[in-house]
Amino acid sequence: MDTDGLVLRAVVLAAHWQDRAGAMDLCLMAKPDCPRLELVWADGAYAGMEAWMAHRYGWQLVIVNKLPGQKGFVLLPRRWVVERTFAWLGRNRRLSKDYEEFAETSEACIYAASVRWMLRRLVA
Repeated sequence: MDTDGLVLRAVVLAAHWQDRAGAMDLCLMAKPDCPRLELVWADGAYAGMEAWMAHRYGWQLVIVNKLPGQKGFVLLPRRWVVERTFAWLGRNRRLSKDYEEFAETSEACIYAASVRWMLRRLVA
């Protein structure tokens, strides 16, 4: 997603994949599609990947961690963009539950929902 929450590239993987492995696949697929990408924000699940991402792709990875002693919901910088986008995507019936048998179908539904959302923003 970009800073406005628009989906740049999506990769849907089976639930048994770890986030870090999925991130590696996503980076590989996003590099040719996003040549101007320089900065990536991620949560604590991706800590330790900063050097790998800088060496392999030349991108700066910034980890947005929870605040020390945080209890309950606290609005964190840049993390809200991802959560907001997931909420927008979840408003689409095909993405509200895991109906799809194939990951490719889910990816196509994400792109279709994103296009619909972008068109609504453009017209409004």
